[in-house]
Amino acid sequence: MPLATIYSFIGMLIMINTVLALVTIFRKPRSISSILAWFMFLVFLPGIGFLGYLFLGRGLDRTTVRRFEEENKYNLSILGQRVHENNQKFAPKEMAPHEKLLKRYFNNMERTPLCRGNSVNFYLDGKEKFTALFEDIKNAKDNIHVEYYAFFSDKIGTLFRDHLISKAKEGVEVRVVYDPWGGKTKRDFFKPLEEAGGKVTAFITSRNALMKTRLNYHLHRKIVVIDGQIGWTGGFNVGDQYIYNSKKFGFWRDTHGRIVGTAAFGLQETFIRDWNVSVKNPKDKLERKDNYFVVPEDSGNIDIQIVTNGPESDNKTLRTGFIKMIMDAEDYIWIQSPYLIPDDPMITALVAAANSGVDVKIMIPDMPDHPFIFRATQYYANYLHKHGVQIYNYTNGFIHSKTLVMDGKLGVFGTTNQDIRSYELNFEVSAFCYDEGVAKEMKRTFEVDLEKSTLLTDKALAQQSLWLKIKQNFSRLLSPIL
Repeated sequence: MPLATIYSFIGMLIMINTVLALVTIFRKPRSISSILAWFMFLVFLPGIGFLGYLFLGRGLDRTTVRRFEEENKYNLSILGQRVHENNQKFAPKEMAPHEKLLKRYFNNMERTPLCRGNSVNFYLDGKEKFTALFEDIKNAKDNIHVEYYAFFSDKIGTLFRDHLISKAKEGVEVRVVYDPWGGKTKRDFFKPLEEAGGKVTAFITSRNALMKTRLNYHLHRKIVVIDGQIGWTGGFNVGDQYIYNSKKFGFWRDTHGRIVGTAAFGLQETFIRDWNVSVKNPKDKLERKDNYFVVPEDSGNIDIQIVTNGPESDNKTLRTGFIKMIMDAEDYIWIQSPYLIPDDPMITALVAAANSGVDVKIMIPDMPDHPFIFRATQYYANYLHKHGVQIYNYTNGFIHSKTLVMDGKLGVFGTTNQDIRSYELNFEVSAFCYDEGVAKEMKRTFEVDLEKSTLLTDKALAQQSLWLKIKQNFSRLLSPIL
């Protein structure tokens, strides 16, 4: 075959691959950065790129989206009325105009009311967190609802399961939603719990993920609700590495909160919705019964909004809420996140705040748990440092905490990382606390962590090798699809 014919054939294949790549990536609305990343992936990896897109690039399947739409039609007016009645017991706190707007935005977008009269206790150490959580489980009288991204079948995972088995045998209603991809946990692990009377389901996006060719959507929430009035959420998953100092990570620094009050209703409603869309048999769906939403006799005086976000919607509610906080900060905005891969609007907000004289601090790990993502995090840390944001690398183990604290008035904790995956691909939940006491406590905690961190400086940046910078830039190119 003449060489010219071979070249023509190769050129035709390249043209066909390019056209198919353009058609493929424009089938779904997405950001320009995501379009460019996927275009590079598809063009420079012909065949392999399309296979990767098949499993990682497409949106949620229609059946899953339809299930969420049906569940979201549920009328929450009765639940909202119960929260409103409880709110009347507490004198309204004075809120700044931007706090009122943030509260209203969340309520309009996610139907999440501001809940007054809550208490919050923070747990930064895995041993303390699970000790307290297991004590709550032991004291449960009516129902226990559990939802975790990673539920490992190791020592602490087995202990957690066995506590649930004991309560199920006592007649307590036990329900568990888990993501099999998070902890690589097999369904057989939960069989003893089901035999004891508990019920377990894999989250809908994890079921038949290979057959549906959707591997990129994960249940990243961590929720426990006990007796309809005690709620737990934060960064800790269920596994030994989060409790016992592992050889790889050492001390695991995270933030988890125990909420008592009507804010637990938001966590309960999230669990019920996730359970109902995931169960195969319609008879297993949960109704919004009174015993799932119980106003405690004594709690506290903290105002909280529970806010969720997921790929079933294009709203990016949590990301937008964070941006509003950053842009409205007058004194400081301090952030902790294990992964720092912000999109363009978030980068713009952070740089604008820093250039306006706001004290912007971001704390990230000094070691990787996912090497590729770690290099992308380093790239964005370097970029933000050059534009006035203070970047701190936590050196006392691995920091997995997902928090924001602003101006001593507003503190946020939950499961949401500052990365595109949390903004667009994961199912997340965060608690927004409009309370000076919470904000001051979170600020003090951040200051303690600063003592165990190193500040990124121009000198440290100049000492990074050329090879390291190449890896950082390459990781950054594909960061919109990580």
